Amino acid sequence: SSEGFTKPLDTCIANSHMDRGIIENYQRVAPGENVIYTYDVMWKYSETAWASRWDVYLTEDHMVPAQVHWYSITNSILVVLFLSLLVVSILVRNLRRDIAGYNAMAALTDEEKEEEQEESGWKLVHADVFRPPSSFPMAYCIMVGSGAQIGLCGFATIACSAIGFLSPARRGSLMTATLVFYMLCGCLSGYTSSRLYKSFRGRQWQLCTLLTATAFPGLCFFTFIFFNTILAFFRSTASVPFLDLVIVAAMWCCISIPLVFLGAYFGYKAETITFPTVTSTIARAIPEPTFFMKPMVGICLAGMVPFAAAYVELFFIMTSLWMD
Repeated sequence: SSEGFTKPLDTCIANSHMDRGIIENYQRVAPGENVIYTYDVMWKYSETAWASRWDVYLTEDHMVPAQVHWYSITNSILVVLFLSLLVVSILVRNLRRDIAGYNAMAALTDEEKEEEQEESGWKLVHADVFRPPSSFPMAYCIMVGSGAQIGLCGFATIACSAIGFLSPARRGSLMTATLVFYMLCGCLSGYTSSRLYKSFRGRQWQLCTLLTATAFPGLCFFTFIFFNTILAFFRSTASVPFLDLVIVAAMWCCISIPLVFLGAYFGYKAETITFPTVTSTIARAIPEPTFFMKPMVGICLAGMVPFAAAYVELFFIMTSLWMD
């Protein structure tokens, strides 16, 4: 209130900075009495440049010694790259031979196919790998397009942060850059979903493009509005002003959605994606998998093993990036 600018306070000394050491008695507050909060600021000249003033917070003033294991990190990265390239080279060589044989078998008769060597394991489903999903193919295309948009947005934001374009001294710069990159990457989302939906021979391309532009962003936007309304109801300072919500909605409707439709236009005009193997007319019957072969179990196990192997080295990498 304006009372704090006019009413002199007994606890404050005129033309003097308030220090904890000069406080003799604590202020006693009577029931029903209003408490006026004040503060004063002392400006001091600093030789530190403005661009380097956040270094003391980023390095924690060198209170914690940097535990950099560059040899271990480099060794692990090289081993992973070498093993990955070795596995990829073996798989590519074998898959090229198998794919060439499968495409050649497509021109043979049924009697000639039976005379060929019987396959086993995952090779039995080579003609069903690129079959369009039987349930919700449009939802699959929408998710792939939204994922490509989020991935490119995250990569661009991290790259700009690493280069130094986004400074922590500017509050909100990271969030603003993320929103801008996400809006601009809408063309990639529309292009990816449209090309994939075209390869599935979908007919409702208008609906697919519209849902690509509105499904995931709309879910995030309305969820944010819901929680922001709750914060505003409780008069929290963390709530976003109404004008900022209007600006974000305008960016979504005027920039992101048109870019998604623009990318979808070029995606539908492009050639249909050609798959390396021929898809059979009749889908192969897949038997009921065992417990360890179920998708959810495989997803959990496939995620836990790499995470457990890379956790320690990832900790060292993050520590090195933060401390150095």
